[in-house]
Amino acid sequence: MEVMDAIRARRSIRKFKPDIVPDELITRVMEAARMAPSGSNRQPWHFIVVSDSETKSRMGLHKWAEEAPIVIVCCIDPEEGRWYIIDGSIAFEHMVLEATSLGLGTCWMGRFYDNLGETDERIKNVLGIPDHMRVLAVTPLGYPNEAPDPTERKRYDKVVHHERF
Repeated sequence: MEVMDAIRARRSIRKFKPDIVPDELITRVMEAARMAPSGSNRQPWHFIVVSDSETKSRMGLHKWAEEAPIVIVCCIDPEEGRWYIIDGSIAFEHMVLEATSLGLGTCWMGRFYDNLGETDERIKNVLGIPDHMRVLAVTPLGYPNEAPDPTERKRYDKVVHHERF
């Protein structure tokens, strides 16, 4: 799949088949994230691949996210330069696009929920993430069990400007 095809095909998937994702595909998805560019090549990201059902349940995510075969957590290190949020976001999107190109579904979750409103800290505690690090994003990963329609995008001439705004 060409990059632009993956960009056009990507959807937020919230229903997954229970099929196991082969390790080779997980490795390819994670390799795409690892190869992302970063400011001053600091690479401030870490990824945690979670497949254990009990661990996913303890993380305090939406039930639909827990039901995916895999959940991937992206952590970023604020001590690794001033661009750590942008750098982590680029790496995460590389991962999402590679997953799409492999026929896998994802749903970028940047806001986490639980009854206490403390899911970020809960995820950090459950996964042993160091205190100084931040959870940037989470995505379930698996084979889609739905095919959402494309969402409407703004027209090109409404978002692209040449020379000046």
